[in-house]
Amino acid sequence: MKSVPPATSLRRAPVQRRSAERLTRILDACADLLDEVGYDALSTRAVAERAGVPIGSVYRFFGNKRQMADALAQRNLEHYSERVTERLHGARPGDWRTAMDAVLDEYLAMKRTAPGFSLVDFGNQIPVGARHAEPNHRVADRLTELLAGHLDREPDDDLRRVFLIAVETADTLVHLAFRMDPEGDAKVIDETRELLRAYLARVLD
Repeated sequence: MKSVPPATSLRRAPVQRRSAERLTRILDACADLLDEVGYDALSTRAVAERAGVPIGSVYRFFGNKRQMADALAQRNLEHYSERVTERLHGARPGDWRTAMDAVLDEYLAMKRTAPGFSLVDFGNQIPVGARHAEPNHRVADRLTELLAGHLDREPDDDLRRVFLIAVETADTLVHLAFRMDPEGDAKVIDETRELLRAYLARVLD
């Protein structure tokens, strides 16, 4: 099973601190506007105005709003990875149940609180309603990198396949939970957690 290369939406990577800060403001503005007006009404000009930067600064990094949304999705994945890693500090090595709870809980937390996340997620919601496989492959690849050492497992195709099945399952059921309740239907989330534990116990115990 081949890993999926990371998304690269930037026309030009920031080199200086000032450019990096400007890129951060642009992505923050993009996220806020996605929540306010949705993807269809999003425009690069509105993002530039919200970020307080010239429109040329937006086009320096992005050719269009799709590339901007893709970059936001990639940033979401980086933040998610950091949150999961932080949760696992001090966890008992080999404890896959603690790792699974961190993976699911941090995803739910971002779903509820991260600006723009409900639309772009890790990349599989733009255009709105689309469900593409590639972002889930990237999440599975990242979890393989993050958790292989913690679980004392080789980061091989077998482990990647396990995480891909878990990610695809959780993705489908979490979306169901948030369709049923804006905060995520608690009973569906509980069932999702139990289903993942049953599958992972068979594979990882």
